Amino acid sequence: MQKHCIYIIEDDSAINHGIELTLGNDKYRFKSFYSLKEVEQVNEADLIILDINLPDGSGLDLLKRIRKTSNVPILIITANDSEMDEVTGLSLGADDYVKKPFSLMALRLRVQKLLDKNPAQATFEKRGLEFDFDNLKFYKNGEEIDFSKTEIRLLKCLVENAGTTLSREKLIEYVWQNQQYVDENALTVSIKRLRDKIESDDLKFIHTVYGIGYVFKWE
Repeated sequence: MQKHCIYIIEDDSAINHGIELTLGNDKYRFKSFYSLKEVEQVNEADLIILDINLPDGSGLDLLKRIRKTSNVPILIITANDSEMDEVTGLSLGADDYVKKPFSLMALRLRVQKLLDKNPAQATFEKRGLEFDFDNLKFYKNGEEIDFSKTEIRLLKCLVENAGTTLSREKLIEYVWQNQQYVDENALTVSIKRLRDKIESDDLKFIHTVYGIGYVFKWE
């Protein structure tokens, strides 16, 4: 089962760490941010835990920006003891609101409630491609595609992070995990095999970012 990805945008590292420990990495995976400038996109997020007071500005500004392009659930946390902040956050599109100090166990229940309404996406269907990672069914223009286990892991990592450049090191770590030795050409070969199976002369999805790694783009 695919793990939900939770963005924690909170400048207090102790709170950040406490949230991760309470929610647990058996069900969730986390991406941590400590300022507004670190958050370039939220395509990967299934839920966002957002602090209003950040060192380089207000989380409400980020909330407004996110709501222009995404309906991802957003739970606001703040030390501000102001009803106006709560009303403003909810009116801008936040799904829930908690004030510091808060119970981590109560926060966990709120997170579960929000995610129950928004199950993590495991099927992607665009531009003639259909990837069903839960049932391991893959199609191109209606015809089934056979992938190796390595190719599925690599494709899953790329698709779930569409629009984000992934380094070769990160891809190798994700796909081959704890293997002691991975041939340096293994990733290059696997990328080529994926391209051969899902791309065509006029449709390119996996793009090389020279000197860094690769990025998957639907457009």
